Amino acid sequence: MSDLSADLARARELGDTLTPGVHAVIVYRFGRWTLRQARPARWLLDPLYIVLALGVRVLWGIEISRRARIGEGLYIAHAGGIVIAAGTVIGTECNLSHDVTIGLSGRGEKGGVPVIGDDVYIAPGAKLFGKIRIGNNVKIGANTVIHRDVPSNAVVVLEPGFQIVSFKGNRRGAVLQRAS
Repeated sequence: MSDLSADLARARELGDTLTPGVHAVIVYRFGRWTLRQARPARWLLDPLYIVLALGVRVLWGIEISRRARIGEGLYIAHAGGIVIAAGTVIGTECNLSHDVTIGLSGRGEKGGVPVIGDDVYIAPGAKLFGKIRIGNNVKIGANTVIHRDVPSNAVVVLEPGFQIVSFKGNRRGAVLQRAS
């Protein structure tokens, strides 16, 4: 079964095949396919890929570099604010939510992009960056920032609740008041 066939089967299983996420995955798979074609064919195919990728970025807010390596069964549940950097490696059966960034960080030996295992769920607003490894069967909670390795079978979330760390507000010269 081809990667795209597995992606579409997963989309049917989990939701709908007419979503912006499916459009983005189709364009990504087309972009990967064009990279394997002979140079004369690429001269014809690359402009088409560029137009399609720009359309997905403008219409749906999803930017997946065709130079990322993503296993079969990729599922994007919601559109908007999704970025996957070139060089990123993602295993099979990955679920991505909206406002997810998987990106480049660091310089020299510390510079790089994430390598993500199989069966990983990345919740809305999560940010993964740098030369890190995410294991298999991992859940990353909403708005979690990951900049270190995560072992397999882990569930990573922000600390529950919230904590007030200051009463200075966001304006200069504001009268400071203590909450009762």
